[in-house]
Amino acid sequence: MKRHCYKFIFFILPAVIMIASCKISKRYSTPDIYLNNLYRDVNDTDTANLATISWKTLFSDTILRNLIQEGLINNLNLKIAIERINDATAALTQSKLASYPAVSGNISANPSRQSLAALNLQMYPGYDVNSTIYEAALNISWEADVWGKISSFKRAALARYLQTDAAKRVIQTQLVADIANSYFDLLALDKQLKITKKTVENRVAEVQTMKYLKAGAIVTGAAVAQSEANRYAAEVSVPEINQNIREIENAVCILVGRAPGPVNRTSLDQQNLVTTLNTGVPMSLLHNRPDVEQAEYAFREAFENTNVARSYFYPSFSITAQGGLSTLSLSNFFTGSFFVNLLTGVTQPILSQGQNKARLKSAKAQQNEALFNFQQSLLTSGEEVSNALFSYQSAVEKEEVRAKQVAALLKAVDYTKELMRYSSVANYTDVLTSEQNLLAAELNSVNDSVQKLHAIVNLYRALGGGWN
Repeated sequence: MKRHCYKFIFFILPAVIMIASCKISKRYSTPDIYLNNLYRDVNDTDTANLATISWKTLFSDTILRNLIQEGLINNLNLKIAIERINDATAALTQSKLASYPAVSGNISANPSRQSLAALNLQMYPGYDVNSTIYEAALNISWEADVWGKISSFKRAALARYLQTDAAKRVIQTQLVADIANSYFDLLALDKQLKITKKTVENRVAEVQTMKYLKAGAIVTGAAVAQSEANRYAAEVSVPEINQNIREIENAVCILVGRAPGPVNRTSLDQQNLVTTLNTGVPMSLLHNRPDVEQAEYAFREAFENTNVARSYFYPSFSITAQGGLSTLSLSNFFTGSFFVNLLTGVTQPILSQGQNKARLKSAKAQQNEALFNFQQSLLTSGEEVSNALFSYQSAVEKEEVRAKQVAALLKAVDYTKELMRYSSVANYTDVLTSEQNLLAAELNSVNDSVQKLHAIVNLYRALGGGWN
């Protein structure tokens, strides 16, 4: 009978406990989130997408590629993210070691003095009441992971580590996009500066023409004054463009980890980015966008913390062992008495049920919050992809129309000037209006070009490109 009892205790009971623990600690799976129609007006069933392209392939400009490479090496935000990964790695290692027995050593000398009266040894005045116990012991303690609490702790620590790794990749994708967009802004400002300076040169020459025409009594002094004002209106924007160039140069330097200074670059007309903008299926965002991954890992951590909170309702099983040497004299320390203590215990929470319920309620609330954040990150991703695609399409359409507008305004400027010289039908106000419209159209055409480049970069980042 006793033999059957021991078999039940050592074999059957642990099996029953392990089966029960499977119900207590739930297994994680990715939430079933509705991803259809995540991209507005896009129905791309191709599994390949822009995010799978390396940024070295996406950008043909070697100077831009060198800037991005420099940023990936020297950017301080990226270095901070790497240190957070190192911190999370140490925490993950610590959580893994929690499942192993804790071992500690102890060496002590415990002097004591006893009372002769208490020992009833007053008739032995020579008795030594002073003594010292020398002890060296090894302590081992281990908690059995019956309900999966320690395993859930480890999985939560792994999820925290993966969050830091995803956070680093979030910074990396944003860094690639920021450097590229800032670089294109510089090229656009360079071209606008060139257009503006050329306009100023033309208007300086125009002032001289107006003076000659006034001398020939063809125009009045008002036309000369208007031509001078028109020249200054273009010239005054040159310092503002130069200021914007300097500020963006400084921003690029900070992104690549340099002190503020000039940035070497090519021209806007030399940029040639891919125009096959495959978005892929929305499901690919779960694997390509690091911020979506980060949100899912946060949910996974909260899920495992709920498992941990649930395990507090059940007893913990622990084993503590101590063994070593104990003696009253150092001279025979290694020949002293050897002792061993073994303690097995079961701790069942009794008066902490309220606290355990509150802990579980809090863990479930945090889990739901993390789930909603995960869902929000997917919706935001879909919004960013849709906006970038529409921005590209809008820029392409504007480029086509803007080119026709610039061509028409060039003709309008030439025609009004000719009419003003040889006919009284037109006056300088007509010339002034057409010239101002032409300059605005030329500057806006540059904005259209850089908008198209920004849209490609933003779509690349929105799909999760730039880190792999």
